Amino acid sequence: MDSSSTLIGVAIAIPAPWAAELEQWRASFGDPQATAIPAHITLLPPTRVSAEELKDVELHLAEVATGSREFDIHLRGTATFRPVSPVVFIALSMGISGCESLEQSVRTGMLERDLDYPYHPHVTVAHDLPDEVLDHAYESLSDFSARFTVDAFSLYVHSDSGVWQVRRTFSFG
Repeated sequence: MDSSSTLIGVAIAIPAPWAAELEQWRASFGDPQATAIPAHITLLPPTRVSAEELKDVELHLAEVATGSREFDIHLRGTATFRPVSPVVFIALSMGISGCESLEQSVRTGMLERDLDYPYHPHVTVAHDLPDEVLDHAYESLSDFSARFTVDAFSLYVHSDSGVWQVRRTFSFG
């Protein structure tokens, strides 16, 4: 990796106790990324920025957070992106518009970028695994439910060890 640039992402962290539960499930399915990616809802997918831009990214995100208001999320049940992408995820039954609004605000200015797929807030629980494992993940978490209030988002950096780590959390208001 180029030492003059950093791979970042912006996401809503899933709070305890649900984050640990979803991360354990992901590991139980044999997903090799289970220990490297905390349970989250993506607002900005992995994006490379220069070391000099990182401070400006933080200023931009602080401005977004200041103009944002809390909203509720209800995670409920499973869904999949198959056959387009081999992913099983926990779906949002409430909070989609709040995530969409926040994602649109984050992905402006210096963080404006095209996406590979239309934005769809979700929590990945199995990715790039054999179909039978994806089917098992889909069935195992079909009754999953969690409700929480979103009042912040975090800037993550991809460490040299391959783990996504919180660099800074931005509280709303």
